[in-house]
Amino acid sequence: MSPNPQDVPMPPEVAAIRDAGYATWADEAVLPGLRDKFAADRIPVRGIRHVRVWGLQVDDERELPGRERTTIPDEDIWEVSLEANDGTTRSFDSRLLVAAP
Repeated sequence: MSPNPQDVPMPPEVAAIRDAGYATWADEAVLPGLRDKFAADRIPVRGIRHVRVWGLQVDDERELPGRERTTIPDEDIWEVSLEANDGTTRSFDSRLLVAAP
């Protein structure tokens, strides 16, 4: 049985973003055109949610030759909703962000 969303603890990095209320980009992974739609140093955080991406199990070697059983595990992602300069919100993977000072 898989855990309920309440059972998945919030990572400390995500909790820091939540507590600060503002985020900034962790690195240059986000395209400059998209980055320009947000404040340069302190981007307002409007929400955080946990998302579970369900894994996959393949038992048919016709689908993946040479591998009778292949398993891709579930993945837990934390999405952070950020407010853009025009007031709209967009969600990003928390790994792209850090808490703003």
